[in-house]
Amino acid sequence: MMEMLLKADNVSLGYDGKTVAEKINFEVFAGDYLCVVGENGSGKSTLIKALTGINPPLSGSIEKSHKLKSGGIGYLPQQTDLQQDFPASVREVVLSGCLNAGKFKPFYTKKDRKTANENMERMGILSLENLCFRELSGGQKQRVLLARALCAGRELLILDEPVSGLDASAEKEMYSVIEELNNDGIAVIMITHDIEAAVKYADKFLVIGKEIFYGTKEEFVKKQTERGSI
Repeated sequence: MMEMLLKADNVSLGYDGKTVAEKINFEVFAGDYLCVVGENGSGKSTLIKALTGINPPLSGSIEKSHKLKSGGIGYLPQQTDLQQDFPASVREVVLSGCLNAGKFKPFYTKKDRKTANENMERMGILSLENLCFRELSGGQKQRVLLARALCAGRELLILDEPVSGLDASAEKEMYSVIEELNNDGIAVIMITHDIEAAVKYADKFLVIGKEIFYGTKEEFVKKQTERGSI
């Protein structure tokens, strides 16, 4: 049986005292590929903040395995203009992920640098290590940020709209890279509006909205088909 990494139990999400979603229940096991879908404003971003510990849920609980508590989560946020124009080298951006992989450290260790090298090589960007991040293409930037996320955690990746703003070719490559990481045993939680791609790659779905749904891909497709959404 696969190891459970994370469990949300009757979670309510919100901010400033306002509830945006409630009665959320789901589990993530090692190797899972869970897609989270829902309309804008349904609470997807609020869920990410709860999962990453930025903002706790209003009620309910999110239990994490020991591996996740000790730096096992890598987070790829949705791209912003600030990220796009970040004035640092590829190596510096990737290395910064090591600062999130545990306790605060005043400098990078030999192990950190080795981890950064391994993840840059894994993402096919080692040859770009000395380039300025803002000079890269959109697809290259996402690979850099994904390498950074892998430095922060090797058990679970939380990806917020990872192909947003990419052209068709770069989008296809990014989905392929994520699939390879998942096939290597890394669990994935991906926020997306791309239902077609989600159905192609994910094995579980969480729908946040007026109705909460959590189940397998087959159950999700059946439910969407009955509604005429697919």
